[in-house]
Amino acid sequence: MTIRDDHDLAADLATAAGESLLKLRADLGFEHPPALRAEGDRASHVLLMESLARLRPSDSVLSEEATREERENPRRQQAQRVWIVDPLDGTREFAEEGRADWAVHVALWERGSLVAGAVALPAQGRCLGTAAPVPLRRYEGGRFRIAVSRTRPPEFVQKLAYLLGADLVPIGSAGAKIAAVLTGEVEAYVHAGGQYEWDSAAPVAVAQAAGAHASRIDGSELTYNQVDPTLPDILVSLPELAPSLLAGIRDLHR
Repeated sequence: MTIRDDHDLAADLATAAGESLLKLRADLGFEHPPALRAEGDRASHVLLMESLARLRPSDSVLSEEATREERENPRRQQAQRVWIVDPLDGTREFAEEGRADWAVHVALWERGSLVAGAVALPAQGRCLGTAAPVPLRRYEGGRFRIAVSRTRPPEFVQKLAYLLGADLVPIGSAGAKIAAVLTGEVEAYVHAGGQYEWDSAAPVAVAQAAGAHASRIDGSELTYNQVDPTLPDILVSLPELAPSLLAGIRDLHR
C-alpha cells in the first residue's frame, strides 16, 4: 500500500478493505448470510483500524463497528483529525449473492470539515475518491431519478417523486446510492429514515469534491464528528436539481 497523502490513503484503505471483503465472500459463500455479514463487518473493521493505527497513529477514528465506549471517548471530540469509517456499508446486500450495491467508506474530518474520502464499490470494481473527483454531468431537464432505500423508502419521498415527476430507484447501501448520483445512474438521493455519520461522511466528501449538492433535507449543512453521531436525513443531487428538491421537500413538510 503506497501512501502519498490523505486522499490517496482513503482510497488505498477503502480499496484494500473491499478486496478483503470480496475474498471473504468467495471463501465463505452465501449459505449462511448472518455469519457472512458478521464476519464481513468484523474483518473489515479490524483491517481499517489496524491500518490507521499504523499509518496515522495520532488521529482519532469513529467507526460503525466500534464499541459504545470507543465512540464516546472524549479524545475524539478534542481531536483535530478524525477518520470516519463504515467498514461495510450495505451489510444486507454484501451477503446476497449477485448484489453489487454495497461499499466501504473511509473519510477524514479535520477542524470542522470533511477534507478527504473514498467510497469503494468492490463488487463493481471501482473506487470513487477525492483524489480524482469524477466529472459531474449537468442535468438537462426532463424526468429524473431518485435513489431510495431498497427496504424502507420514506413515504414522503414517494410523494416528492410524484410532485416533481421523478422515478424512484431502489439501491442498497448509502454509499452505492450517492455513487449512483455521481456516475449517472440517478440524479438524486433523498433519505430521512435515520442514519449515522459513518453512513454518509465518505460519500459526501466524494460528492462535494465532484461538485454535487449535499445537505440535510431542510438545506442546512451536514456536520460531522459530533458527540451524538446521529445524522438522520440527507439530500445529495446534481446541483441544478437541488433548489427544486428542497422546495418540494419544504412543501410536503408544511
